[in-house]
Amino acid sequence: MSKNLIYAVFSDPDDTVHAGHELTGAGVKINTVYSPFPIHGLDDAIGLKPTRISVAAFMFGATGLSLALLMMWYMMIYDWPMNIGGKPSFSLAENIPSFVPVLFECTVLFGAHGMIWTFFFISDILPGKDGKNPDPRTTDDKIIIEIDPANQKHSEDQLISMLKSAGAEEINRSGNH
Repeated sequence: MSKNLIYAVFSDPDDTVHAGHELTGAGVKINTVYSPFPIHGLDDAIGLKPTRISVAAFMFGATGLSLALLMMWYMMIYDWPMNIGGKPSFSLAENIPSFVPVLFECTVLFGAHGMIWTFFFISDILPGKDGKNPDPRTTDDKIIIEIDPANQKHSEDQLISMLKSAGAEEINRSGNH
């Protein structure tokens, strides 16, 4: 990605979605949109593909469930079998009902923590790294559409005129705001 980026600033989420439809309809590839809140319909408007994050969540949950089963088998069946409340510890299968709360909690724990770290990794905001935010107003009340003119079939001047006609309040180039 080149260093020369165009940032179009919007205040209204509906105007941003409308601009996204207009721009992608004209063949403009939008890098990303910075927004202080989720905007319904924006993913479709800017041509963002659906994520497979649910697959990652399932894998983290399955890992937690597997490790919980292994931990309980080792502790309660293999290493130190104990007869608690008249429940025999001959096999893990006979004791699964008493282990359900632990299985559930480990599944949720691994799923939640895995998804947090996956979000940090995908968003490139891992601890110790500076976050990328082109304009601090995007954490308050402004929405910014980012476009890389090097990846477009239109010239920079055409892109800027398209953004103005789409309702951008201001247009900045990287480093000029």
